[in-house]
Amino acid sequence: MRYIHIPGTELKTSAICLGGGNLGSTNNQQESFTLLDSFIEQGGNFLDTAKIYADWLPGERSISEKTLGAWMHQRGNRHQVIVATKGAHPDLAAMHIPRLSPGEIVADLEASLQHLGADMIDLYWLHRDDPARPVEEIIDTLNSQVIAGKIRYFGCSNWRAGRIQAAQAYAKAHGLMGFAGNQMLWSLAHIDMDANPDKTLVNMDAESFEYHKSSGLAAIPYSSQAGGLFNKMARGSGTSGGGMYPIVENEARFKHIQKLSDETGLSITQIVLGYMLSQPFAVIPIVGCHTLTQLKDSLSAAEVCLLPSQVAFLDRT
Repeated sequence: MRYIHIPGTELKTSAICLGGGNLGSTNNQQESFTLLDSFIEQGGNFLDTAKIYADWLPGERSISEKTLGAWMHQRGNRHQVIVATKGAHPDLAAMHIPRLSPGEIVADLEASLQHLGADMIDLYWLHRDDPARPVEEIIDTLNSQVIAGKIRYFGCSNWRAGRIQAAQAYAKAHGLMGFAGNQMLWSLAHIDMDANPDKTLVNMDAESFEYHKSSGLAAIPYSSQAGGLFNKMARGSGTSGGGMYPIVENEARFKHIQKLSDETGLSITQIVLGYMLSQPFAVIPIVGCHTLTQLKDSLSAAEVCLLPSQVAFLDRT
């Protein structure tokens, strides 16, 4: 397993992050524990979840965090893993109403700490933004929780470049901690954001890419394999992804992936995740795995480093 240092922190994470969206829900507790055990056995140490994960399904709330907490308690390995979770997500019944006040941030953080059975969270993400709320207030609130010892570092998820830049500038000017990373929708697949039903999601656009490149801010993208789109295409079962992943553009990208696979012997998964791992700034893709086979396949990409010319070839569609 290759490890990546997140700039500006003491965190050295596995090159692949295991996402917790399925923990305790679509994967029951036993299956979740097996996946987590295997991830650790194969060198993984970076786990990402969220307070709201699986709350859209019937059953217990915050089940992903609770399942991860139960696993760490049973294994006694909290000190061996880097735990990231997210809060300040809008209520699922009112996605148009942001929840990013100081009280909401702190309340969600306290709940996550309880669910995880932890005293501190290594990397705490703000799950969404509220463009109407001053970045100064947000940065001050997060720094107060760092001082309180409840989080080590923090980051943003689904924020646009201008807002991130403003927050970082404020933190630097006042000698405060800024964002350690940015979590966005990003993969090798072409995505049509206009067809995305969740308008609160933010993808890696050209402005964000240039900001990451110039600032060195780490990117930790979710949906890094586009729901397995290109492996589905290889099996002849490609999907439009509900309209988010348009077929024509992604068929063109798939042909480039196939050509590079034939030339290098790398699998589709290794190319898709290797593309993320070969950018000019630190990128740690999050993978969502239901099975041990999927997990092993995803982790096989950890050592892949594509040439700049190969990355450019994949981009040329």
